[in-house]
Amino acid sequence: MQESIEQYMQTVGQQARQASRVLASASTQTKNNALSAIYTALQNNESAILAANQIDMDKGRNNQLDSALLDRLELTPTRFKAMLQGLKDVISLVDPIGEITDLAYRPTGIQIGKMRVPLGVVGMIYESRPNVTLEAASLALKSGNAIILRGGSEALESNKAIAAAIQHGLKASGLPETSVQVINTTDRAAVGHLITMSEYVDVIVPRGGKGLIERITNEARIPVIKHLDGNCHVFVEAQADLLKALPIALNAKTHRYGVCNAMETLLVDENVAEEFLPRIAELYAEKNVELRGCAETQRILGSGVKPASEEDWYTEYLGPILAVKVVSGMDEAIDHINKYGSHHTDAIITENFSLARQFLARVDSSSVMVNASTRFADGFEYGLGAEIGISTDKIHARGPVGLEGLTSQKWIVLGDGQIRQ
Repeated sequence: MQESIEQYMQTVGQQARQASRVLASASTQTKNNALSAIYTALQNNESAILAANQIDMDKGRNNQLDSALLDRLELTPTRFKAMLQGLKDVISLVDPIGEITDLAYRPTGIQIGKMRVPLGVVGMIYESRPNVTLEAASLALKSGNAIILRGGSEALESNKAIAAAIQHGLKASGLPETSVQVINTTDRAAVGHLITMSEYVDVIVPRGGKGLIERITNEARIPVIKHLDGNCHVFVEAQADLLKALPIALNAKTHRYGVCNAMETLLVDENVAEEFLPRIAELYAEKNVELRGCAETQRILGSGVKPASEEDWYTEYLGPILAVKVVSGMDEAIDHINKYGSHHTDAIITENFSLARQFLARVDSSSVMVNASTRFADGFEYGLGAEIGISTDKIHARGPVGLEGLTSQKWIVLGDGQIRQ
């Protein structure tokens, strides 16, 4: 069985590499035609896709998946509509491929510049979210990349239904159907092959729990675009407008729990803690959010707050639990974020422009925000159409990874018969 999976993955890799060469030279019109055909196929098969998702949801409940995973797995009509809107946005985006920049003449008469090109073949390994199947496929196609998708077993029926629409669109547009391949086995050995097939795959993008991403990072022989977790913070600074701070702190935590850009730790300046904490605690209580606080937070809010341990400051809860700490000022807040955070997304609430600028410069995260909810750290909200993932790496791509993050640049030289002397 092991050998057959290896052979299967080799075939998938070979097909992806061949398809990537076709996609690299495909016109914008051809790629957009394929995406439009996929949009139509998805529209026509909405009920079948939602029914397939219901099968996965029922199976997930029977298998006692936790609430965060079930939340990420579920495709509601509203989420399906958002999926379609994301695809429409990708179609409308400017195609980055072939863009030439930085053209300059050298003393020899040659012109030097850079051309934007696809990465080639992207391998995507992800859990739960079936919308990722479409987001990743659409971004890969628009940026001229072939993609190999390996979703989690919990979303198998949903992914198969979405993949069928994608294959229909590719076939209708004349692009290779192997431009997007969804791995049809749930055997974990397939992942082991995918992340080591450096002759066929150019980059790996894992999306899922910390355990999955750590495994991929440790075992891959291919560059990885990743973030391990989303331990995000909101800091209510002493000069914050509390009428802004209250809805931002509430939204950042409770809009959706099982997402990587949800706030997990609330930091509050000691000068506003007495006024702010009781008001926000009341709002959290209405949402049944459990608070774990430092000693000062417990003093202000009373016995309803559990004591926060050292581990709590590091934890991505992905649920209705929030760590709360009162800090002596911005320096302590930034030190806390840079020590305990995951370099994903962090926000400050303040009316002091100078302090906001300092926070932007000093917080070492892929997205840093002023007076806005961390929930905006998302490719769709950033105008990328969709995202293939969020990167906390510092090389190549950082933050939400859209079209440009799936490209590279090569040097080009334009001459007219010059030779080097």
